[in-house]
Amino acid sequence: MTEEQQIGCPQPTGGVSVGRRQALRLAAGTAAVAALPALARAQGPDAGYAVTYEDVVAEAAALAEEPHAEHRRAAPAEYRDLTFDEYRRIRFRPEQALWLGDKLFSVQFFHPGFYFERMVDIQVVDSAGSQPLAYDPAMFDGGGLALPPVEPAELGFAGFRLHYPLHSNALQDEFAVFLGASYFRLVGRDQEYGISARGLAIDTAEAAGEEFPDFTRFWLLAPGADDTSMTVLALLESPSITGAYRFILRPRTNTQADIEATLFPRRSDMKLGLAPLTSMFKHGENSQRRFDDFRPEVHDSDGLAIHTGGGEWIWRPLANHRTLQVSSFLDQDPQGFGLLQRDRAFASYQDLEVDYQRRPSKWVLPFGDWSNGHVELVEIPTDTEVNDNIVSYWVPDAAPEPGVPIRARYLLVAFLDNPNWPPGGRVASTRIGTDRRPGDVNSGNPGGRLFVVDFVGGDLPFLNADQPVGAVVETSSGRIAFAHALRNPAIGGWRAFFDFVPDNDQSAVLRCFLNHRGHALTETWSYLWTP
Repeated sequence: MTEEQQIGCPQPTGGVSVGRRQALRLAAGTAAVAALPALARAQGPDAGYAVTYEDVVAEAAALAEEPHAEHRRAAPAEYRDLTFDEYRRIRFRPEQALWLGDKLFSVQFFHPGFYFERMVDIQVVDSAGSQPLAYDPAMFDGGGLALPPVEPAELGFAGFRLHYPLHSNALQDEFAVFLGASYFRLVGRDQEYGISARGLAIDTAEAAGEEFPDFTRFWLLAPGADDTSMTVLALLESPSITGAYRFILRPRTNTQADIEATLFPRRSDMKLGLAPLTSMFKHGENSQRRFDDFRPEVHDSDGLAIHTGGGEWIWRPLANHRTLQVSSFLDQDPQGFGLLQRDRAFASYQDLEVDYQRRPSKWVLPFGDWSNGHVELVEIPTDTEVNDNIVSYWVPDAAPEPGVPIRARYLLVAFLDNPNWPPGGRVASTRIGTDRRPGDVNSGNPGGRLFVVDFVGGDLPFLNADQPVGAVVETSSGRIAFAHALRNPAIGGWRAFFDFVPDNDQSAVLRCFLNHRGHALTETWSYLWTP
């Protein structure tokens, strides 16, 4: 695993291919997809339904052969012109939920308007057929707002949310939301919404600007009365690509989404980001930028974790730099990656309203051959916690080819903590300060910084202070001095200390892990230092 760090400039374009395949043959507007992997041809979990994943794949393939066109209807101007406060007053009436009382799952819907001005087509599917879900004004409460009088036929839905009895059998809790572009969010038990996922990222952080694909049509496959998982199919469209998605959703303590996608590029000169995650980081204990905020930390995620194809675990603390930063972690067949919220202490946030300590982590577990590529991390400067400024995804090396389908499958997991990710010692905190020693104003180096990294877990709690635990530290530029490790009894772990002396105004990628008699005890801490 190597890393390439870039400042304010994007990676070369890239894509993914699972091998060259026979071209698509289209007939009578329906695509007959030749030579797709056996996984697509095998009987899937939606077998027996009137619409299957393979049907959506065929529709996406047919659309890719045509010029891009906007297929979604726009909401009437009366709703597009609503303010945020007006729009948020429009609520779905819970008693109108689809399948309420008939199944463990129920579905509620979002009204179009404000930013969500385009409507999506929603189909309800069972073994007998597929029926479009019709808008009914009785489904919504205006919250005292007089809803603009338009014909119901002019309206539809902006998205939907799924409910399931997560905590109590008497109450169905919201656990998933599909709303806006290709965004969706998942939560499990005792979790609050924070980090989002997307179906696909295109040209993120590229100079020409990012393209945001949209889920334009959904098929809700009706579960059985006692089913504990549910399948959603989706059609993705954008000027550069079309795609078919299957989401097998499993609400749990750690809610899961088994996601399969087949993509059909219209052009090759684009950077595809698979399994994208989007989060927010304003400031944390490692922040060099200071904000006038009573809260010690403000973030939905505090780090990027990677389990490489070679077995190494890497932890990159997030940062809110003053300039755009794009970092790439080169790999082959990654075993997993995700944006995590490790700090679960209320004292770190001191916020009674937003519960940052309950924001879930999201982990991507790839299935099959993801070949060569890199995990990319984009960190965008921000002065507010309102907008997501952190994005991460997998960029394959192989360029996309029009006419050649791209397939990817992965498991997305929402969790608060998992002792197996990583299985050994992990980074608990990162702190940075001057390398001047207390009481000695003449000590230290020009621009020198002291890094203090705490590690917990794995074998660390069982190693006494006299054990030969060392801090292994390296840097891509500048120099390291006084690297050592001490037991930290306050956390039951160990603390690494080292001085970093930068090389003029050059940025640097720092790496550190704890070692015991030649064996790595912890994941690798990786940090991007900028002047």
